[in-house]
Amino acid sequence: MIQIASDALTAAIKPEGAELCRLQDAAGRDFLWDAGPAWPRHAPVLFPIVGRLSGDGFNHAGRRYPMRQHGFARDRSFTLIDQAPSRCTFRLTDDEASRTAYPFAFALDIHYAVAGGCLSADYRLANPGPEPLPASLGAHPAFRWPLPGAEGRPHTLTFETDEPAPIRRLQDGLLLPEPQPSPIAGRHLALASALFEADAMILDQPRSRRLDYRAEDGPVLRFAFTGFPQLGLWSKPGGDFLCIEPWQGFASPLGWDGEFAAKSGVIILPPGGEFRAGWSVELL
Repeated sequence: MIQIASDALTAAIKPEGAELCRLQDAAGRDFLWDAGPAWPRHAPVLFPIVGRLSGDGFNHAGRRYPMRQHGFARDRSFTLIDQAPSRCTFRLTDDEASRTAYPFAFALDIHYAVAGGCLSADYRLANPGPEPLPASLGAHPAFRWPLPGAEGRPHTLTFETDEPAPIRRLQDGLLLPEPQPSPIAGRHLALASALFEADAMILDQPRSRRLDYRAEDGPVLRFAFTGFPQLGLWSKPGGDFLCIEPWQGFASPLGWDGEFAAKSGVIILPPGGEFRAGWSVELL
């Protein structure tokens, strides 16, 4: 486990999946979900897909490649390529094993840093190969719900601006074609477990790039993201967590099983090209 810290915040990241596993304030309160039985992860990296594919596989150049939900990066060991007291960088590159499942060259760097009460996670996906690289990329951090010290209090999300657009929902992990009315009232979403009985809430056209996750008379986490065009919100019955997930890409539309490079949400990086995005969370 790699630990980075400031005077106000300590984070720990494991090389397996380059996954953030702990986010503690100066008092030792951990704001990250503890990967309990309801969902045994903390904050997985989603690559080279976000969500589920039809039939749990994709088509490329006349071949079918199996691919589980959210891809393989979360289960692969990253290499630590930079470390200092307040920052670290991990890298995952293609190899013989990855190319049997995903026949593309890639280099994915994830850089974590803490400054004051803020943790940032910056992503850089590069194409070092001679062929175009189709991919999706996303983050999946799970924060405690209720927040530390706020048991029994109402929790809300307050967005940077009004979010009037409809949301998208899933069926068996695949994107339903019909948009659904949004439960967000202006800028505010009152959190309740019933919101997630139909799986994740997907904002495929959010206006905001920042939102506050807060408990009444309690802690506030300010979450911001750049470069990622979509946002998912998810929890699970029996899980005391809320996932705030910025994405480039999303699950396959229900009934769609075409060429991977033509899938909605997939970016195509030319040889030598790169994609950059990131997110941050600040304790207010």
